[in-house]
Amino acid sequence: MPRAETDIRVATTPEELAAVHAIRREVFIVEQEVPEDEEWDDLDATAEHLLVLGGDGTPLGTARLIHGDRALTVTGRSGAVLLGRLAVRKAARGTGLGADLVRAIEAAGLARGATELELHAQVAALGFYERLGYTAHGPEYLDGGIPHRTMTRSLAG
Repeated sequence: MPRAETDIRVATTPEELAAVHAIRREVFIVEQEVPEDEEWDDLDATAEHLLVLGGDGTPLGTARLIHGDRALTVTGRSGAVLLGRLAVRKAARGTGLGADLVRAIEAAGLARGATELELHAQVAALGFYERLGYTAHGPEYLDGGIPHRTMTRSLAG
């Protein structure tokens, strides 16, 4: 469940989508120095973008859900959805907001009939996802110049 002082919603308005982009730009492009042309991809057009707003309406975090045929193309597994581009502004880190976003993506995946969630975690964040029940698979690889590993969690049961 999201924290009482936050609102997690699907970004649908131009203003909400602009907030999603601003958070990703701040966290990935500016802070982590991910090349801009690698941050924005064709999955954005069909993704469901979640946005976290503080009690005062300040955008605090975002994540995207890839589902359906697009998820199958990326994961190679029927029934899997993909969590991506999870970003929380510095001021909101350590508050549980990231975990709330992961759980909201899981709920959205379950609502679409998913049985598994896959994500591509920065190696530095493996412990965060492991605490949420995810298991790393396969070797490390670079994404945006940052080491990553693929992780999955069953949504069944």
